[in-house]
Amino acid sequence: MAGIAIILDLWRKNPSFCSPHTALHSSGLLSATAAAASAAAAAPAPFASRFLFGSPKIPVAYCDAGAAITEDYIPNFGKVPGSIFQHDAIKYTTKEYNIELKPLFSAFELRALAMTSLRSFLMFYLPLLEPDMSTEDDDDDFPQDSPEQRRLDLVVPFKKSVKQIVRETTVVTTRRILERLAVHYVSQRMAWKLLKDVPKSATRKAQRGLPTTVYFFRVSRTTLRGHFLGVAASWIVQIGIEIYRYFNRFMNSKEEDSDDVNKAKEAKVLGKKVTGITIRCGASLVFASIGAGIGATTVRPSIGQWIGCAVGDLAGPIVVSFCLDRALHLDL
Repeated sequence: MAGIAIILDLWRKNPSFCSPHTALHSSGLLSATAAAASAAAAAPAPFASRFLFGSPKIPVAYCDAGAAITEDYIPNFGKVPGSIFQHDAIKYTTKEYNIELKPLFSAFELRALAMTSLRSFLMFYLPLLEPDMSTEDDDDDFPQDSPEQRRLDLVVPFKKSVKQIVRETTVVTTRRILERLAVHYVSQRMAWKLLKDVPKSATRKAQRGLPTTVYFFRVSRTTLRGHFLGVAASWIVQIGIEIYRYFNRFMNSKEEDSDDVNKAKEAKVLGKKVTGITIRCGASLVFASIGAGIGATTVRPSIGQWIGCAVGDLAGPIVVSFCLDRALHLDL
């Protein structure tokens, strides 16, 4: 209590003691002195002996030292990231890679399977609708064939169509498996690039106002990555078919007790077919990328990329096979 009396006396004699600059510190000193005096007054009667001696009748004033402190004196650290780092947070945001996997058996959905079946049947049945021009000329000089000989064989195109449907559905399913393997065993950034929707990516690149050469290069590079899994799936299926045929011929020749010369020849044929399939798939991937870049720069980005990719995919193996046949006399 003596300390409180000294502080009050100083306050009364020296008004500058409670100036705006020292009010904060004096209030803190006052509260600290008051707390010490109250603790000293309450010390003679500890809590354990109050039931014997009672509680002392000394009034105690409680003062909150933080009540007189303004917000300007104590910085609000909770608002620092929102005020200082607000623009940096917008500038340096991390990129999110949204990977959307298609269903594993998407090739067996109604619409996809119907389109595959229609394309396969048209591929093998349309040539049968072409008229036979050889029978129109010189009808009197040569006798006409009987109706049995002119009857069309519809069983062979049907078998080829069914095989084509099975092959295409197998390629699509193999691609879905490769996509899931890429998501699990490749980095997220690379998996996102392999599974990217290339036509939408070409549209986004067109909106950036890039130069023509830069835009062509980036669309071609994106198509190369996005088309890689499809070409890899086609390569795996074709190699699997050739290996199956090789072992099938090998088992048949084993039953017929043929010599080892035929086995060595079959192995060479298998190696030649594997090499040809690899070259054609590589040409398909490269030409599809180049065609996508040309189509995106000359036509609308999304449609041009899709058309260029499809045309390059079909024309690549034909062009490479023709060039190798003319230059090196290699039949792929």
